[in-house]
Order: sequence, then structure tokens, then C-alpha cells
Amino acid sequence: MNMSVAEQMAVFKRGAVEILIEKELEEKLDKSLKSGVPLKIKAGFDPTAPDLHLGHTVLIHKLRQFQQMGHEVNFLIGDFTGMIGDPTGKSETRKVLTREDVLRNAETYKEQVFKILDPDKTKVVFNSTWLNELGSGGMIALASKYTVARMLERDDFHKRFTTQQPISIHEFLYPLVQGYDSVALKSDVELGGTDQKFNLLMGRELQREWGQPPQCILTTPLLEGLDGVNKMSKSLGNYIGITEPADEIFGKVMSISDELMLRYYELLSDMPLVELEKLKTGVREHSLHPMEAKKALGREIVTRFHGAAAGNEALENFVKRFRDNEIPEEMPQVSYNLSGGAVLLARAMSEAGLTKSNGEGRRAIDQGGVKLNGEKVSDTNLELADAGEFIVQIGRRRFARIVVS
Repeated sequence: MNMSVAEQMAVFKRGAVEILIEKELEEKLDKSLKSGVPLKIKAGFDPTAPDLHLGHTVLIHKLRQFQQMGHEVNFLIGDFTGMIGDPTGKSETRKVLTREDVLRNAETYKEQVFKILDPDKTKVVFNSTWLNELGSGGMIALASKYTVARMLERDDFHKRFTTQQPISIHEFLYPLVQGYDSVALKSDVELGGTDQKFNLLMGRELQREWGQPPQCILTTPLLEGLDGVNKMSKSLGNYIGITEPADEIFGKVMSISDELMLRYYELLSDMPLVELEKLKTGVREHSLHPMEAKKALGREIVTRFHGAAAGNEALENFVKRFRDNEIPEEMPQVSYNLSGGAVLLARAMSEAGLTKSNGEGRRAIDQGGVKLNGEKVSDTNLELADAGEFIVQIGRRRFARIVVS
């Protein structure tokens, strides 16, 4: 804890969307520096699925920054709230998970987060510890702290109410019990995604009700997936899972757009701020090739989840694939958005200048002369229906890059 308040704030602001309230956080940090007592930092994760992806790690990475500054990190596993189901952003009531589902998923969470957090400096807590003890009387008392009218100010509840979609009573309990977690932990700062702002503010209000200093709030952005448009999500197939094989993680990082790469650097990389600004400038002014920056990012991310040897090997494997196929770094590029539908490969080849028409592209495929990401294409009507970056090759020397978002 030898960094000044200003230096710590610079680190915490990196990639953050909002800090509420900034002045309060500065005061808390100053008090912590003078007293030597670390701040209590809280972030909650409901174990609703067994595997984490890079989108989840944005928040965990920010926790790590607080940890590196000497503060106490409480990694809260919502084994109680997970059985309710967070209604945030949902247009219908979520399926209630069983206790067995929640506990099984919680175990995999613990294994995965310590690839980022220091296990010796992390307190893993379960909110069933205090919420089970609250009992029915305590739950009623908690529910008395907030009105239905105020709950309906929340965007997702308001939309469902006005469109006459069902809202179950237990869903109103979710933000209340998440807020009570902050009371139980006496948290100084709570971290969450931008979609969690209502729940995070609830913690501040309930802490006041219990006579505690209100926590500060830091929100992180929702990481875009491989398509560069939608929030990273397994259901959309635009995710990078942290338990995926090293080569797969590396390959997916290499498929993202140059602009998205810079965003991933800001939110996921340990690169110091000064170096990050140099990298951004280099890419935008063309003094640093984006592919080289992307290789470094891919190796860093693979190293985090699989170790340094795997990171180096993934880089070598990628370079070898390019060298063996004699794929140039510079090539024509065409871009498409899936909102216009799937992309016909023959059309993309024509628009990239590899062929003179869709028909010529189909003939090249039919004759076995076309490869997509190194694999021979046989379907003359092949369509690209998933987001990503694709390298199409005709013969030995003609290449183009197709970016689908």
C-alpha cells in the first residue's frame, strides 16, 4: 500500500465506466493509507453456469488491481441469490436453480478465479452464510426497506410491467438480498458490471439503514464478444472460455478486429498504462503492426490461464501455421454485419477482388482450389453465419481477409 491516492485512482479508473462517488473513494483510500487498514472490496458472482469466459474476467481483473494495492478482496459466491436468479436484463422470470446445481458450479468458479486472483489474499465467502440466518422475520424486515414503486423504476421491471409480462415476488427480493450482502460484509467498495448499477446502489441505501458508511461503487463495461458488437455470451457463440485449449484461445484472440483488440488490452491486460498508450498510438499511426500487438495479447491471455509455456507454444503454433501456408500479413479485406444475414463465401471472394463474379468463386470452390482458414472448402454455397475473422485462399498466392460481425 505504498502508492498514493492519485496513483491508485489512476489504476482503478482504467477501463472503469463509473465510480460512485469518486470523492468518497478518494477519502476512503486516504484514510486507509494513513491507518494502514485495507479497504474491504466486494464483488458477487452467482454460480448460474459452470464455466467462465473473458467477459466475466473484466470484473475479476479489476478486483486483482485492488488486491495488488493491498486491499482486502471478498469474492462473494451467491449460493443463496443464485437460487433466486438475477432478473437484471431479463424479459421473463429465470429458471430457479437447485441447491446442487449452485454448489457444483460454485466449486468450478473457485478453481477458475484463482488463475487471476491471489488465493492467499482472497476471501471466498458464500452469502447463504448470513442470508439463511436472516430467517423469515429478517426477510420481511428487509423487504420493508423498499417500496414496490421504487422497484418498478428499475428498467427491466418497468418494461415487463408495462408489457404485462409476469414479475414474480421473489424477483423483487434479489436486489434487496444483494444489497444486504454489503451490510453483512461492511464493504467499502463494491464492483459490478454496468447492468448491476441498480443492485449496487441498493447496497449503499441499505448500509445507511443499518448505520454503516455507504460503500463506493465501481462499474465495469460489458465486454463485447468476438463479433465486436454484442456482449460476450455463450448463447451467442461469441465468447472465449478461460478453460478452452490454449491454441483455441489464441486463435480466437487473433480473429478479433484491431479496434476490439485495443479494448481487450485496456480491460484484460496487465500492460502498464504508459506502455498501453504507446501501443495504441503505434497501432493507430501504423508504426506497430496490429498483428504483432494481437500476438502479444494472445500470448498474455493464454499465459494467464494455461501458463507461460503454453502461451509461448500457442504463439509458435500460430506463426508456424501462417508460415507453412505462406499467408501474408497484408491482404485485401472485406467486412460484413450479420444483421444483413449470413455471408455467401463466393460473394465475399468476389467483393474482395479474388474473383470477378460469384460464379467464378463457385467454380474455384468446385475445382478444390479454395481454402478457408486453412481448410479446403467443398460447398459452393457455403455461407459464413458466425462472427469472426476468416482468411480465404485461392491457389497458393491469393488471399483475402473476411471480417464478419
